[in-house]
Formats: sequence, C-alpha cells, structure tokens
Amino acid sequence: MEDTKFSLGYKFWLEKGGGILGDGFFQLLEHIKQTGSIAGAAAVMGMSYRTAWGKIKTAEQKWGIPLVVTRVGGETGGGAKLTPEAVHLLETFHSFRLEADREMNKIFQRFFEV
Repeated sequence: MEDTKFSLGYKFWLEKGGGILGDGFFQLLEHIKQTGSIAGAAAVMGMSYRTAWGKIKTAEQKWGIPLVVTRVGGETGGGAKLTPEAVHLLETFHSFRLEADREMNKIFQRFFEV
C-alpha cells in the first residue's frame, strides 16, 4: 500500500530595505562564527568566497547593519568574525526558527495527522 501521509515543508526569510535573506544566509553566518573565516564558511557550504562575500556585503548594505569584521592575513593569519549585531541577529533568528518550527508542527498535526 502506498504511503499517503503528508510531510510539512516551509521556508522563512527576513526582509528589510529590499534585502531578502533566509536559512542559507544564516547558515553562512553560523559557519563564519564557527570557522573564523569567510573562505572556510563558503567552503563548508559549497560556494565561492566571492559569492559568500557578496551576500554579506549586500545584506550589510540593504539592512544597514554591520555583520562581519575581517582581518587581513600575514604572520598572525587573516580571518573574520561576526559583529555583536550579527551575533544577536543570528541568535534571534535561531530562537525564532525553533519556536516557529514547534508551532508549525502543532498546526500541521491538527490539520493533517488525523
């Protein structure tokens, strides 16, 4: 017998100043936080450094929020770190997603899990 149960799928994104960013962008920020590098974060996500840097600069411009601070390489090595504003935004989006996931699943079960 064929499985007739549905599963829930949905996406969330934030919009501000014409900039629209969602889960992928917040994953990029999380990877920058973990790796200390835009190049490292881009590699983990399978994108080029240029693409990652472009997404960050576009978000900063559209949202009017500094997100990443970079250090030029040299003896001590380069790198990147999130600004306090980016850390707060990342934590807030993560908390929002957890709560939204719980509520969306409750609603889904109410309508489709009979």
